[in-house]
Amino acid sequence: MNQTSLSHVHPYTALTPDVVQDALASVGLWGDGRMTALNSFENRVYQIHLESPHEGHAQVVAKFYRPERWSDAQIGEEHAFAEALAAAEIPAVPPLRLGGKTLHHFNGFSFAVSPRRGGRRPELDQMEVQEWIGRFLARIHNVGAQQPFVVRPALDLANFAQEPRDWLLQHHMVAPEVQSAWRASLEEALALIEAHPCLRPQPPADPDQIQRIRLHGDCHPGNILWTPEGNPGAGPHFVDLDDARMGPAVQDFWMLLSGDRRQQTQQLGALIDGYEELRPFDRRELALIEPLRTLRLIHYSAWLARRWEDPTFPINFPWFGSRDYWQGQVDMLVEQIEEMQNAPLVA
Repeated sequence: MNQTSLSHVHPYTALTPDVVQDALASVGLWGDGRMTALNSFENRVYQIHLESPHEGHAQVVAKFYRPERWSDAQIGEEHAFAEALAAAEIPAVPPLRLGGKTLHHFNGFSFAVSPRRGGRRPELDQMEVQEWIGRFLARIHNVGAQQPFVVRPALDLANFAQEPRDWLLQHHMVAPEVQSAWRASLEEALALIEAHPCLRPQPPADPDQIQRIRLHGDCHPGNILWTPEGNPGAGPHFVDLDDARMGPAVQDFWMLLSGDRRQQTQQLGALIDGYEELRPFDRRELALIEPLRTLRLIHYSAWLARRWEDPTFPINFPWFGSRDYWQGQVDMLVEQIEEMQNAPLVA
């Protein structure tokens, strides 16, 4: 892998505990010194105990956005979506309004503060849990369909495959020994994805086409917290809308599926059963599951490469960039080409 990107200090090295506490104080919140870094590679996120509760919250979560990833306007759309969900009594976690604002700036960092919400990972092997999450997603999508994002990028072929492909090649990130095989497999995969109009950068203006709506966008089990029944706010809630984008509804389904085809079919059926209690689901979207999985595979490699100067990444992804890594990407692309040519899952 090209190591030239490691030549300068990453901005997050300046985000010391004192800076985090001072940033919080700049918006009128005072930490008592107890602070825990939460699991997040993309941003820096901290759970902070307050000296005095704020609006009943003794602990808050401060999220410091990765510099130069999102514009203020794009973050504003994320926050507005979260607030719209909360206004519809959907258990999302919007940022607190402090001084009338949800987005703040301190020492070159953009940050937001949210109330802390507890919970555990959902038990996705239970069909009733899948149905509950399906109902929850339908409620989110009902709000998401009310208006589009204007400045946040869409989940499409351009943003998740073509631009990442070009960036990786221009920066010589792909191991030379497998670059030809990687490019050939990738282009074959892109041709299959291109056959789905709603994943093109400019989908046709056809009312019969699959609808693109505001989505959570990164709906995997780690982004769902589950509160057991019998407790306030029982059921699921999402804690992160950082990857919210315009896309087809099924994007928020497929990362919740696991196991063999039979198991995935059962899980998908339960999700859709719950979903359709509150919102119709277009069965044509099932053909998008493997194309969307392929887009994420391509995007993930570029995501890792672009963040390699962040010291957290070499420590946690030491295998990235090797010849074996890129050969593995070729093998997975070949598998995805086969999957995209197979009949889609049914529910």
